[in-house]
Amino acid sequence: MIEFETKNVEMPALDFAKVEEWLGEVAAAHERRIGNLNYLFCDDEEILRVNRKFLHHDYYTDIITFDYSHRDRVGGDLFISLDTVRSNADGLGVEYESELLRVIVHGLLHLCGIDDKGPGEREIMESHEDAALKLWASVK
Repeated sequence: MIEFETKNVEMPALDFAKVEEWLGEVAAAHERRIGNLNYLFCDDEEILRVNRKFLHHDYYTDIITFDYSHRDRVGGDLFISLDTVRSNADGLGVEYESELLRVIVHGLLHLCGIDDKGPGEREIMESHEDAALKLWASVK
């Protein structure tokens, strides 16, 4: 089950039925099933609060993922700062929706076991993101 909520921001204008189907297909491509996923779209101040409180990091970020996965069933709480997503999209010269979809799937890919902090891992994560975004185009 996938839930989408907001705090201090308006809900993004996405086709959430399509997003759910897409995330299910991405999970299946990684031999996983969707469990309970809770996406919380928020502002920079909320993600900074979460980052400080739970991770003891004092900086803004686009996504924080808390992993509650069990075996092949992915689950977790995913906090996404729409402020940071927008500024990243502007800085990268990409459409806001494309960047938002990249961040949404980035969190799911973490839950599927893909990391991006170690040597060479960022490139691996980006290749999985790119593959997922290509899959987005084929979801009806």
